[in-house]
Amino acid sequence: MGMSGVALAMFVGLFAWGQQIVGYDDPQGKVQLALLATFSLGLTIGYRASR
Repeated sequence: MGMSGVALAMFVGLFAWGQQIVGYDDPQGKVQLALLATFSLGLTIGYRASR
């Protein structure tokens, strides 16, 4: 659960406060969409690899 917790915390932090932390400009939300897609695909691949 350790690495999963770190990954989840990083995702939530970047998704919610990424503009302040990293400083990107994303008025249309495309960076947040890419973060969500990357996290979802990583979660799916991780689940399938563990089975």
